[in-house]
Amino acid sequence: MLRAAAAIFAVAFAALPAAAGAPPLIPRDVFFRDPTNTSPAISPDARRVAYLAPSNGVSSIWVRTIGLLDAKPVASDPGRPISGFLWQGDSRHIFYLRDKAGNGNTHVIVVNVLTGDARDLTPDPGLRANIEDVDPAVPDTILISTNERDKARFDVYRLDLKHATLVLEEKNPGNVDEWFVDNEFFVRAAIVRGEDGSSTIEVRDGALAPWRTLVTFGPDDAFTDPIAFSADDRSLYAIDAKDSPTARLVRYDLATGAAEPLAADPSSDVTSAFVDPRTHNVVAAAVERERVEWTVTDPNYAADFAALGHVRAGGIEIPSASADGRTWIVGFSTDDGAEAYYSYDRTTKAAAPLFFSAPELAGLALSRMQPISLLARDGLQLHGYLTLPAGVDPRGLPTVLLVHGGPWARDRFGYSGIVQWLANRGYAVLQVNFRGSTGYGRAFENAGDRQWAGGMRTDLLDARDWVVKAGFADPARVAIVGESYGGYAVLAALATTPSAFACGVDIAGLSDLGSVSAAVAKEPSAVRDIYARRMGDDAAALRAESPLYLAANISAPLLVGQGQNDLRVPIRNTDRLVATVRAKKIPVSYVVFPDEGHGFVHPANNLRFNALLEEFLARYLGGRAERAHAGEALDSLMR
Repeated sequence: MLRAAAAIFAVAFAALPAAAGAPPLIPRDVFFRDPTNTSPAISPDARRVAYLAPSNGVSSIWVRTIGLLDAKPVASDPGRPISGFLWQGDSRHIFYLRDKAGNGNTHVIVVNVLTGDARDLTPDPGLRANIEDVDPAVPDTILISTNERDKARFDVYRLDLKHATLVLEEKNPGNVDEWFVDNEFFVRAAIVRGEDGSSTIEVRDGALAPWRTLVTFGPDDAFTDPIAFSADDRSLYAIDAKDSPTARLVRYDLATGAAEPLAADPSSDVTSAFVDPRTHNVVAAAVERERVEWTVTDPNYAADFAALGHVRAGGIEIPSASADGRTWIVGFSTDDGAEAYYSYDRTTKAAAPLFFSAPELAGLALSRMQPISLLARDGLQLHGYLTLPAGVDPRGLPTVLLVHGGPWARDRFGYSGIVQWLANRGYAVLQVNFRGSTGYGRAFENAGDRQWAGGMRTDLLDARDWVVKAGFADPARVAIVGESYGGYAVLAALATTPSAFACGVDIAGLSDLGSVSAAVAKEPSAVRDIYARRMGDDAAALRAESPLYLAANISAPLLVGQGQNDLRVPIRNTDRLVATVRAKKIPVSYVVFPDEGHGFVHPANNLRFNALLEEFLARYLGGRAERAHAGEALDSLMR
């Protein structure tokens, strides 16, 4: 029956007629193919730039010489897209992580960019490994962490690449969440999690010196994020919210523990900082308000940021710099187009274009993203973004409430393929940073503690009511769509307020919070503590807030996407939820991908699922849809 329904969708919703003034239908694959070029990083010697781009249909690592058009793929895995990488200090090798079919057991792979030869540095199949740090000054050494000794604890190892020796550097007693390396390439700082939800930064005065506490953070201090050691290794830069309503950039004196604030904003968090690789000093901090804005903390760099402001309009990011600090890779982002990347020379103050992340977006009629704010029912101010379809009257529109995952994350200003795709199909797209989202200070983040089924859920309902009251949305044609926590929010909304949404789309939604709690019990203490504090750990309460046990209340049509290998959302739970809803004769389309884990990473799977999602929304909201193509068939994956 489901396969037949999918076939009917393909026939019935092939490019519905456009509203007067609406732009042409943009092909779906424009929005969901891998970016043509993204995540650029310059080699330490500034001669080459590496970046992610498709090769044989999957995200792969490419390398080109600065100033030349000699790009070539150097690493590709047909079974798994590559999502990130790091240069080795010798500028001839690149490291990246790879797992198998989403099982989470990442291995560290090194590839020679000149020959393409690759080898697995952590070949044990049951091992999970991560890259801790690399340093151009120590080009033949890498620090990695693995759970080889204890599956729940990640120890640090020093890997000598030239002699293929692996030496235990630091044993994790079980409560260390992160390690940090000084400028001599020794582990000198760590974040230690307390059983009461507190955390401390522990430091030591040398590679063999005893550990001691630098600063302690209470459970309500939200987080701390050490950035770098100062050039003389006597101070530690960090972003945290201790003694401050928002996260700020501070410099801790390692001898006294005194904190010197360097950059802060009264209502928004400092989210990142730029460290000069040569001097090891933090020279600028980024504050994410409605858009990202930079605060220069070192006057010697004011002219550089002023020069970048004249290169191109858009938000600025600096993902990479050469070892001598002279050459930067700079990205300029906007909401209605591709990100533009440049190489910037600090000596000449000149920028040279590298590439666009998605040049195929040029000239397309895309939509603008509008920052919005509203009051929740308890008076808490919420922020978010509204994207309206181009070329149509923005009143009484079919609308998608798009819920971010995490949930300790946020929606942000900038280009989004899914947002632009939905807008092009005629939908208003509403994104709200509900309580518990990051970026708005620790009080706002802490307001989401144990509120998954409380204030976090009602914030989304209040956002729905806001967009209806403002006249943008047709109250009878509002859908809710989300992934991971967003998928949980979809299921919870449909189960607790059945009449609020016309339909819902759940991707990897956490349907049984008890199962989530059991899964994170096997994770490092940081993950366990975060979930216990913020989601909760009372078994009865978690069951009462789990959509799996409320599924009989769902009465709106539902589309569900699941990865067969999802460790966070066991497929047995999703099977059970779907069966419960179908028992009430409610339409459910259910897709399972055998080569995915928590969420979908294969572009082909995303494209196929979104083809069905597009048809689903067209059926229940009345927007436009593109006919499904031959490569988007899902019959064999429908359950």
